Amino acid sequence: MILDGKALAARLQEGLQRESAEFLQRYGYRPTLATVLVGDDPASAVYVRSKGRSCERLGFGSRHHALAASTSQEELLSVVAELNADDAVHGILVQMPLPPALDSSQVLAAIDPRKDVDGFHPDNVGLLALKRPRFISCTPRGIMALLAESGVDPSGRRVTVVGRSAIVGLPVALLLLHANATVRVVHSRTRRDDLQAAVEEAEILVVAVGRPGFVPGEWVREGAVVIDVGINRLPPETEGARGKLVGDVEFEAAASRAAAITPVPGGVGPMTISMLMRNTLDAALLRAGQETGET
Repeated sequence: MILDGKALAARLQEGLQRESAEFLQRYGYRPTLATVLVGDDPASAVYVRSKGRSCERLGFGSRHHALAASTSQEELLSVVAELNADDAVHGILVQMPLPPALDSSQVLAAIDPRKDVDGFHPDNVGLLALKRPRFISCTPRGIMALLAESGVDPSGRRVTVVGRSAIVGLPVALLLLHANATVRVVHSRTRRDDLQAAVEEAEILVVAVGRPGFVPGEWVREGAVVIDVGINRLPPETEGARGKLVGDVEFEAAASRAAAITPVPGGVGPMTISMLMRNTLDAALLRAGQETGET
């Protein structure tokens, strides 16, 4: 079975569009996302534009701040502070990666945690670890939704997460633990034989290391569910590739063994933006509840 994230994301966005219209009718303003892009990285610009289009399509408000690559840490923090203080902004997203001269951890920590719709603020990561999440990182939240939609219950299953980043690996491991899975985390520095053993035992395998074909397909357990988070563009000179997008798992070999697998593209990627919109609406509802005394 191919786990079609694109189709699920479309269904989720239909619901978000309805909820956004109901929010506007009830409170008189739109859930609003502010994006901040520093520099002119082409991939980052594409991501930010797609988020703006999603806001427009779903009836959300959007604001975009495009800053020069020469922007200083103080200037960027000033923009974040202004957005924190703006009651008309419910979600703030500073597009990563930032130029090398800027300290991303300081910038992410400066975002009001009640507007941190990426789920990267230390307060939100801590709440997730304590099983009291406010906002969950968009890709891990999308992974869990994809599993639920596909009828895959992690409870009691052996799960291996390949990757330990604060963006995907760590939060998805926490979510799976909270869902009563037995979770093993390995990564790019794990010894190769241990990595293989961890993959081979996994009933659910989540791979997020950002390396094309990092996990050989023949390692995948028969009947496993494979969630491939990687989106890697092969160099144009790669024989037969012509710059195509591939995941972190060797797809063809893995697909022949797995019970279900996400394609690349069209698997996890579309879910990420849908969950960003979900978090933005949740942030707006949180703020509206505080203002009106609703629960």
